[in-house]
Amino acid sequence: MDIAFKFDPEIIIGADTLAMAGTVCRRYGERVMIAADNNVEPQTVMRLKEILMDSRIEAIVFEGINENSNVDLAENIVDLGKAGHCNAIIGIGGQKAQVIARMAAIMAPEKIGIFELLEGRQCNGNFLPLIAIPTTSLDPFSLTEYFVAPDPRDKKLKYIHSPNNLYAAMIIDNTLLNFLSGPSAAASLFEGFFMATEAYCSARANFLSDAILERALNFYAKLIKSGAGGISADTFAQAVFLASLGNAISSPGIGSALSLAISARYPEAKQSCAAALLPVIAKRLVNARPEKMARVASFLGGAGKPASVADAANTAIDNIQKAMTALKVRSSLKEFNISMDKVAAAAETARNLEFIANSPWTVSGEDIFNILQQIL
Repeated sequence: MDIAFKFDPEIIIGADTLAMAGTVCRRYGERVMIAADNNVEPQTVMRLKEILMDSRIEAIVFEGINENSNVDLAENIVDLGKAGHCNAIIGIGGQKAQVIARMAAIMAPEKIGIFELLEGRQCNGNFLPLIAIPTTSLDPFSLTEYFVAPDPRDKKLKYIHSPNNLYAAMIIDNTLLNFLSGPSAAASLFEGFFMATEAYCSARANFLSDAILERALNFYAKLIKSGAGGISADTFAQAVFLASLGNAISSPGIGSALSLAISARYPEAKQSCAAALLPVIAKRLVNARPEKMARVASFLGGAGKPASVADAANTAIDNIQKAMTALKVRSSLKEFNISMDKVAAAAETARNLEFIANSPWTVSGEDIFNILQQIL
């Protein structure tokens, strides 16, 4: 068949949609576990607890998750949730908080240990309903039936199967995306643009993912071009969701895997990883998918009318680099003094993840080494 598509989570997007958390959680019981990111403002967590309380739901909060946290914190959340007899889990915060909450939701009912999960053990259909409330951009695996997480023993990425219907809902509240005014804003835009571009050019792409990802790329391009004048939280929220949905229908790529593999060992470089990889991966996509990269170039604009598809595709690289320069986004990770020796093995592990087979070109070990050389 050309496409088989099933979409289960309830998606709620808009300003102040956090208020819907009580209505959603009430369907699953009277006690809920909140896995909260340290970067979420305390008043936001308190507001969430009050919203749940108004729906007669008791909430237990686990705080202490940040981008440097190991995923084995999921075991602490499981233990606390069991002691509190929680019926669901809410993950509120950035990408690391969402991954840890997702793992805890899978582990809790069947007492799966963190290393069992990382080594490939799957649940037998028993899991806690998960409500995601992201406060940053979503990762490319947010809506897929699998995701990756770094093993705390060696920091290498592991592929984890995610049960069908694990997510009860995803609430994307524009007003919680308060980091958009900070220094990481531009890098986050290029991270999303990168994620959408890779999925758009994937060998697994189809007419539905193309339509969704073109819309996401258009949104991100508008945000990038208006970066100096401020970022629209409404547009950003829609771009974030569409890019994640497009990845679920198509597939993430080697760039997403490498970005996660590097940031697992060097969390301080996380915001810059995807942006630094974007022009490097784009050069390979120009050769593998010239028609689609010509379309990507058109979203960023600024090149006039090219003579051929190949010329149009090549302008994508120039347009990306000009946009990154204009917004002062780093095009390398050299300032982080990242050791090639420490990331090479982790990057090779990333190359062997199952979804890399959907790459539009054959990703070799030599190719990975060349990519790392260009950004480190």
